[in-house]
Amino acid sequence: MQVFCLAFIFLYLQKNYIFTPMDYFNTLDPLLRIFWFIAIPVSLVFAIQTVMTFIGIDSADGIDADFDGNLDHADAPFQLFSFRNLINFLLGLSWTGISFFRVIDNKPLLIALSVAVGIGFILLFFVIIRQIQKLAEDNTFKIESTLDKSGSVYLRIPANRSGNGKIHVSIHGSFKELDAITDGELLESGATIRIIKTINQNLVLVERI
Repeated sequence: MQVFCLAFIFLYLQKNYIFTPMDYFNTLDPLLRIFWFIAIPVSLVFAIQTVMTFIGIDSADGIDADFDGNLDHADAPFQLFSFRNLINFLLGLSWTGISFFRVIDNKPLLIALSVAVGIGFILLFFVIIRQIQKLAEDNTFKIESTLDKSGSVYLRIPANRSGNGKIHVSIHGSFKELDAITDGELLESGATIRIIKTINQNLVLVERI
């Protein structure tokens, strides 16, 4: 008898008082409901993408669309039409719609604002990636940047390109060790030199100064 009473009470409460998530969504305005249905899965995907990016799994810029949106010729660091940018756009659109739904009564204006913020999210991501790549490029050593730089001989350099020696040169505040040859006389350790030509990615031609 007690079990029957408890079961009856449970069913009564579930039917009359327990409010499921779907019940809540069904009471929402259709536009707000659309914003929520976009925001929840998109936020989940965005969180997964962020985690994958930080742990180094996400090496590409998302899944390319069927049409080519590559902006390489425009000196852009990523593809405009990509899965990642779609997520960024929908994230900005949906959460803006949810946040301002009670504030802006004009629905066309709310939709326009949401679209604008979604586009803003794409542009913000564009700027962030561009700055990150710029920093990466600035910190990447390029042998061409050593031209006309002065340095010192670390291991003596034989005369007339008869062998390689080593030099130390300061680039962007850090010392680099490079193989070096010379067309002139032998350069002893400690001699001050100037780089006049790059031979390959780790070999330069130097002269005494």
